[in-house]
Amino acid sequence: MNLSDFDYILPPELIAQYPGENRSDSRMLVLRRKDGSIEDRRFNELPDIIDATYFLVVNDSRVFKARLFARRPTGGRVEIFLVRRQSGSAWQVFLRPSAKIKLGERLFFDGGDSVCVLDSPGTEERLIEFAAPHREAEIIERLGQVPLPPYIRRDVAAVDVDRYQTIYADETGSVAAPTAGLHFDLSILERLRVRDIEMEKVTLHVGPGTFKPVTAERIEDHVIEPESAVISPAAAEKINRHKEQGKKLLAVGTTSVRTLEAAAAEGRLRPYADLVGLYIYPPYRFRMVDALLTNFHLPKTSLLMLAAAFCGRDFLMAAYRHAVEQKYRFYSYGDCMLIL
Repeated sequence: MNLSDFDYILPPELIAQYPGENRSDSRMLVLRRKDGSIEDRRFNELPDIIDATYFLVVNDSRVFKARLFARRPTGGRVEIFLVRRQSGSAWQVFLRPSAKIKLGERLFFDGGDSVCVLDSPGTEERLIEFAAPHREAEIIERLGQVPLPPYIRRDVAAVDVDRYQTIYADETGSVAAPTAGLHFDLSILERLRVRDIEMEKVTLHVGPGTFKPVTAERIEDHVIEPESAVISPAAAEKINRHKEQGKKLLAVGTTSVRTLEAAAAEGRLRPYADLVGLYIYPPYRFRMVDALLTNFHLPKTSLLMLAAAFCGRDFLMAAYRHAVEQKYRFYSYGDCMLIL
């Protein structure tokens, strides 16, 4: 398929700049693959739409304050975006601006702490090392900012510390939130529990590559940057048991889908602790996932292609046109879609 098959027009005012007042009050567009229907609902109706024949799998990765600001010895301001730990106190990062920062240069934070640049310009990602490894965690927590995506065109606010994080986040390591999970609150989890709808957790630490636009005109030529994922033996056992009982797996978010599908083998899920570079686009035969809860995604992204693989490109794009017409809120802090 061609990249142009996954483009659509979105009025900028539909891009959510702030979270809604309550997590679970988001609108939810329900797509039913069996009859091709589209229905406008609310996320807080989820426990009434599904029943105990379903179980949920969520991504419990926690977002950390990946965006830091420092100064060069000349006084110039530099953004340091932490991408992933390389080893010890060394990190792969994006430096902005980067071109003039040289090998061995030291960048200073407010308070005197610093990092040293360990490689030369020339690649998109650079390598830095904290000068005081024992203070690394404290520096990130004290000086770091929530790494909001670039389409949220405002400064980070106090509300983002709580709301750009799922309520069940546990394992720290993501530079972007698994946003489909942002709609859950304690009341929804309790209503699901009362209805005997169980929830299992897997982990995929979201990196910036997940959201990188596809540029290859033939979509199959795109490559996704691998991300670290874990499925514990206990979680794999429970998920397999649910499937053996005939229950339907509702994956919360595209990151959960990619983790589950990467670890599936011959109809069963295996414990997993490795990188996931699985790129899902039409046509793809899903081995584990029966239903999908997902936010609305940017045009020409692998996330949109995964959703299209799950329900069909034409059906998905018709749903997006409906969402635009009905003025749904889009992207990280926006509304969601349930594909059954």
